[in-house]
Amino acid sequence: MDTTNKKNPHFSRTDTTALTMSDEEWRKILPADVYNIARQKGTERPWTSQFETSKEIGTYYCAVCGNALFKSDTKFESGCGWPSFYQPVSKTSIIYGADNTHGMQRTEVECGRCKSHLGHVFDDGPPPTGLRYCINGVVLDFEKAKDAEKKYNEEKKAGE
Repeated sequence: MDTTNKKNPHFSRTDTTALTMSDEEWRKILPADVYNIARQKGTERPWTSQFETSKEIGTYYCAVCGNALFKSDTKFESGCGWPSFYQPVSKTSIIYGADNTHGMQRTEVECGRCKSHLGHVFDDGPPPTGLRYCINGVVLDFEKAKDAEKKYNEEKKAGE
């Protein structure tokens, strides 16, 4: 989601400092589709995410702030129409909250850094956790493992 990163001065894949901004501030820097889901708790249509069937190896980040959320080796095909994972990168990468909208009782998941709505978690996932994090692809950013390694090596070389 390069369009998000270029206009967003708060996007960082290394800074884990919590972000506290008004929805109006987010509206100014996020693309409309990202803002709708991340800040207004919208939902993208099922089967429309570029990440739904992706088998690429790497890390999924919050498209709003760059916080690491999921590793590709925890992604699985759930058949629900949205990218699904069974475990977040860390205990602090995700925040959980009650969602009792639409006549249902669900557990909402938000980004641990910027509190953007990501999707929901259900208890019908595979081992080892038994959880299914059903995530809107619009609020995901992805970096291939090889790209990350190349970038790391280039930065290391530049620092020598």
